[in-house]
Amino acid sequence: MIAAHWAVGEARMRHVPLRLVHAWVMLPPVEPGVPEEDVQGYWARRIVRDAAKQLREDYPGVVVEEAMVAGDPAEALLAETERSQVLALGSRGIGPVSRFFVGSLAQDVVARADGPTVLVRSRKREGDLPVFGGDGDVVVALRLHQPCEDLLDFAFDAAQRRGSVLRAVHSRTLPRHAYAPWAVDPRAAKELAEEAGEQLRGAVAPWRKKYLTVRVIEDVALESPARAVVRAAESAELLVVGRQRKPAALAPHLGTVVHAAIHHALCPVAVVPHD
Repeated sequence: MIAAHWAVGEARMRHVPLRLVHAWVMLPPVEPGVPEEDVQGYWARRIVRDAAKQLREDYPGVVVEEAMVAGDPAEALLAETERSQVLALGSRGIGPVSRFFVGSLAQDVVARADGPTVLVRSRKREGDLPVFGGDGDVVVALRLHQPCEDLLDFAFDAAQRRGSVLRAVHSRTLPRHAYAPWAVDPRAAKELAEEAGEQLRGAVAPWRKKYLTVRVIEDVALESPARAVVRAAESAELLVVGRQRKPAALAPHLGTVVHAAIHHALCPVAVVPHD
């Protein structure tokens, strides 16, 4: 239900219905004349129906659709990404608040999905409704050495819909020559930061013109990209990271930044595939 509550807000902003999907390989058809409670899969249908009922009560005015799919869950969810603007998946918290448990199904879907997938968990609860992320910016992580139009378009659009600041984060580790015998060479670090900042501004500039109402902050960090992204998202409302589409011959792969984000970021994480 955590992902469904987040998805309601997204559906509202996008002015589209919310579609609840449950997939099960063993799901049989409902036979006429047979009491529903006697049909295998009754509880799966009951869970979806009860969830939809609760969401309609909690969020009046939102159209909630129910879908039961007989098939492999991963393949069913991947098929949903072809018809949906965003696919939301839940994550289970374990141990310290800074950690997630992202199951193999979610990781498989994130690695193969053709559209944006958001991994969601609630940060806390107020009354009976979950609260997601912080009340801060939308954060997008950029690598800069490859095209990422789909990633930037999603991030700017998300910030505009929320009325949030967009924080564009780029990080790179210092090369060996930047280290003096006892510390970091400040001149080399400054030159690297200025070069990265100029590249970041250049990557973001066309999107500033397209999304004139979005305030953008460029943030360059000289540290591990994975660590910088998780730190930047500590109080964010949404973290947006990119996953490069792989040719069909290559196995799907999640990079270190995406892996760190989906396991350690405190806010919902949108993984956007791009060419």
